[in-house]
Amino acid sequence: MNLKLTEENLKEKIKELTCLYEISKIISKSNSIHIQTLYEIIVCTKNAWRYNEDAIVEIHVLDYHLFTSEQNEPSIFQLSSIKITDNNCGYIKVNYPSKKYFQEDFYEDEQKLLDTIAIEIGNYIEKYQTLEKKAALRRTLERMERLTLLGEMTAGIAHELNTPLGNILGFAELIKDHNTDPDIDSDISIVINSVIYSREIVKRLMFFSCEMPQKLEVQKIKPVILFALSFLKSNFQKKEIKNELVFKNENITAKFDSVQITQVLFNLIINAIYASPEKSTIKIIIDNDEYNLFLKIEDQGTGIPENIKEKIFDPFFSTKPVNYGCGLGLSVVYGIIKNHDGKIMLQDNFPNGTIFIIKIPLK
Repeated sequence: MNLKLTEENLKEKIKELTCLYEISKIISKSNSIHIQTLYEIIVCTKNAWRYNEDAIVEIHVLDYHLFTSEQNEPSIFQLSSIKITDNNCGYIKVNYPSKKYFQEDFYEDEQKLLDTIAIEIGNYIEKYQTLEKKAALRRTLERMERLTLLGEMTAGIAHELNTPLGNILGFAELIKDHNTDPDIDSDISIVINSVIYSREIVKRLMFFSCEMPQKLEVQKIKPVILFALSFLKSNFQKKEIKNELVFKNENITAKFDSVQITQVLFNLIINAIYASPEKSTIKIIIDNDEYNLFLKIEDQGTGIPENIKEKIFDPFFSTKPVNYGCGLGLSVVYGIIKNHDGKIMLQDNFPNGTIFIIKIPLK
């Protein structure tokens, strides 16, 4: 009798050791947090339990909730919490159907094994979260270095160009005022429009290089939104695009520079209009929580391809035709929001289009 019991215990120990070895192999082969890795772990866990043919193993961690098979009846279970940096972030559970088994059918050593597996899963997730954070930080630092260097260059360019452009515009307008020849008048108009366009680029360069003074005031956001939309009314009408404005709270106040936030709205809304099909709708949602103002701009356009999402805030990057823009609009937006201690995020709209989400501290 004792020999039979010893043999059974030995088999269970072998199963446990095999399970831990297999889980170690599964994790070592993975190069990221992946649903397939977690599924292989729970399948391996199932095989280590005494009555594995009836066991159902489930894992709930982060946004993942996986089962080895469907569970349609009441169960008894063993459970272990999964911790990441000492915080509970989920669990792994082994279930038996309660109509066939009792809690006593679980081994004490099985609970210890489950605890060990939970630790392995927590370490696995923490490792790759740390690697992902390091990679994100490295990309951010590289971007900041590029932007700092480019900011210094563009500030110098903007200052050098501003004075001669002002002189050209002034003299061109003087000639236009005193001219009576229609042919010359047409040519001078082209010169004036070209200079105005060039000065707009210079202004964007100065925004980008943070050379524009910032005037932060606690004020309501609603009048700024309404002004921007009224100013762009003709842009909407040209493509027969509607705008849907939603204020979750019409009295939201925050600390911001109204001129710069207007510039942000102009750039994002003009881009949304450009990307949107005729007779579609651009939705603008203004909301807040206890600490932040949220501004969403949702279009129904072509969307932004996955392979260029990381580049859209880079200076001079543009998908528009050569004569349509200089690729500074979103860089300006990024710089302004950063100077407000805020964030700008990008999401895909459903079923198609893009959502830009701006978060700015209320104070």
